[in-house]
Amino acid sequence: MEDTAAPARNKIVPEGKTLAEWVDSRLARYETRKLDWNALKFQADFDPKYKRAQMRYVGTGATGVANDTNTVAAEHFTFSTMVLPAGCEGPLHLHDDVEEVFFILKGNKVKLMFEAEDEYYETYVRERDLVSVPAGIYRGLVNEGIEEALMIVCLGTNVPETPTYPPEHPLSQVKRPKPINADA
Repeated sequence: MEDTAAPARNKIVPEGKTLAEWVDSRLARYETRKLDWNALKFQADFDPKYKRAQMRYVGTGATGVANDTNTVAAEHFTFSTMVLPAGCEGPLHLHDDVEEVFFILKGNKVKLMFEAEDEYYETYVRERDLVSVPAGIYRGLVNEGIEEALMIVCLGTNVPETPTYPPEHPLSQVKRPKPINADA
């Protein structure tokens, strides 16, 4: 006698939700996002050259935002965009725990800086260029262009550790504020 029953499938849609409800909970539409100039404000308050804004889509990244219910819950990585005004920079920083990916959406003169094992390296990226930086390497960037740069930033874990700065960098002495709640 042949078994004609359909094969068992893994349950993907959570119990008690329809497919539509579940998919909607995983959507982050641009029109519901907002630029968060406060996520890294402590750096810009120290020196305006560090001014930049994050727009979160999946999780909260490693900027110090503790909670943002207007994002898709992160399971394996975070995903946000970052606006880097002309002349501004994301300082050299280190993620000990995670790979970080930068994908340039807009900007044609963005300098990337790397430091590891007593070596320093710089290169330039422009629109549609990507760099993947493994954990344990200092990374930073400067927008040397005349227009703002826009990039995607992905971190390879759902809750990345807060990055650190090189000991000799002035931001290493700045007291980071308590985690920010984006929902407040």
